[in-house]
Amino acid sequence: MTDHVLVERPEAYPGVQVIRFNRPEKKNAITREMYAKMTNALAVAGADPAVRVTAFLGTEGCFSAGNDMADFLAFAMGGTMGNEVLDFLRTLAGAKKPVVSGVDGLAIGIGTTIHLHCDLTLASARSVFKTPFVDLALVPEAASSLIAPRIMGHQRAFALLAAGEPLEAADALQAGLIWKVVDAVEAETLSLAARLAKKPPEALRIARDLVRGDRSDVLARIDEEAAHFAAQLKSAEARAAFEAFMRR
Repeated sequence: MTDHVLVERPEAYPGVQVIRFNRPEKKNAITREMYAKMTNALAVAGADPAVRVTAFLGTEGCFSAGNDMADFLAFAMGGTMGNEVLDFLRTLAGAKKPVVSGVDGLAIGIGTTIHLHCDLTLASARSVFKTPFVDLALVPEAASSLIAPRIMGHQRAFALLAAGEPLEAADALQAGLIWKVVDAVEAETLSLAARLAKKPPEALRIARDLVRGDRSDVLARIDEEAAHFAAQLKSAEARAAFEAFMRR
């Protein structure tokens, strides 16, 4: 079976590690196993001096449709959720080296909120960012309820995270969710990552830390959101929403 997450170090882009969603038949929906592999890749990147930048990419027309709904439904029906999602979010939020991302097409749920933890995100003009948490009787995750209002203000953050309104690429750019709208997403994302990888690493680390600031409030919000998320997953309204989704 083809790996649903590919971890690559392209020879043409020294110092860059790529984490690529590779489950196009399911719109790159993320399973617990995929989260675990991404967490490991981030940890390896953080410890390996040969890796200076990590780049997240999806497939043509789809970055990620978010968490695999089958995992949500299994938990709602009495299964165990595991720590894979939380481990990934904490590792991503605490990454010590730059993280960039390139989006082409759909970016749903965690497929949107992941970019709040990226230092630079590029997107194609056809990209759409959407977080239908409340529509599924769930709540925001990945500290998005803290970071998004800081970046885009209350109104846009509420529209995205609570109302579930989509952000097209131009709107995401205006809101500060992404850095640029580009044509060749993968090539330009990798080129950007390679340029960062060539910079003096210690100076870049310090500059990044100063820009990002202390992350303790972000990590605390990830845990706070996760508690609400887990409780909602067990709710009758969430179970009904998941079952309706799976019947589509």
